[in-house]
Amino acid sequence: MNPDAMNPDAMDTVRIDEVEVDMPAPRVRERVAFGASGLPMLAATAASILAGLALAGVGVGRVIDTSAGTSSADPLGVVLIVLGVLVAVAAYVVMTGLTQVAPGEARVVQFFGRYIGTIRTDGLRWVNPFTTRRKVSTRIRNHETEVMKVNDLDGNPIEIASVVVWQVADTAQACFEVDDFVEFVAIQTETAVRHIANSYPYDVHGESGLSLRDNAEEITERLAAEIGARVASAGVRVIEARLTHLAYAPEIAHAMLRRQQAGAIVAARQRIVEGAVGMVELALARLAEHDVVDLDEERKAAMVSNLLVVLCGDSNAQPVVNAGSLYQ
Repeated sequence: MNPDAMNPDAMDTVRIDEVEVDMPAPRVRERVAFGASGLPMLAATAASILAGLALAGVGVGRVIDTSAGTSSADPLGVVLIVLGVLVAVAAYVVMTGLTQVAPGEARVVQFFGRYIGTIRTDGLRWVNPFTTRRKVSTRIRNHETEVMKVNDLDGNPIEIASVVVWQVADTAQACFEVDDFVEFVAIQTETAVRHIANSYPYDVHGESGLSLRDNAEEITERLAAEIGARVASAGVRVIEARLTHLAYAPEIAHAMLRRQQAGAIVAARQRIVEGAVGMVELALARLAEHDVVDLDEERKAAMVSNLLVVLCGDSNAQPVVNAGSLYQ
């Protein structure tokens, strides 16, 4: 068994986040095709073709020599011609079994429609010349979805796109389980992205829970797992999946921006008020500690009010000099 082939017990039913992805069990698994090294077969068939041509040439020479002196051809010359042609044709037929396999490619071999194995060893290989050999790329590929407009868990329209990095792991399943495994990966990727977008809110607005905006790592891991479960029946292994675009749809983007700005303003105001109260407490404590001035409760309240207005105001306070007494 080819070590690159997938585990046959790993791709029937996969459960992801309580969502079961049911795919039919594969009817065929990848196996190594019977074959031999191509260079010795190339040398042997080339030598056989030359030998057949030489044998036919000798026969032609005998036929010509005997025909000059008699009306009948030399039977041995005719036999040599026929034998030489048969040897050359047979060697050529055997030579058609030579197959070049480039690195990062595989050849799926069929004999009269029946799958007999896959060639993954790169270089020149020889297999049964009466088989068909389909080229399948095993290189790492990526697929990027278009920007799709979907609704998140809260019903807000959002725009989302992703890229998935994948590779063919089982060439037999890729060729025989689906019509076109490249198109299959594209459609299943879009389906998984839509499902993930519908399963989580864009933003939780400070509440607990996963969101598309704040939990990118967790979301992309679940996205990769779901895509992998959906395309496993096609013999495809998902290496990585990432979100490449995530935003509110244009029709609500302005409203959501104002909401985020309002939240930021409220948070900033809370910090300012907390700092102002601390500064007022510190000022009153230092005045009392050093016995700078003796203020009654009414004057303390007035001082606290003035300090909070100065510290929490949006614009700079204008100083006013009191020319009278403290109580005027």
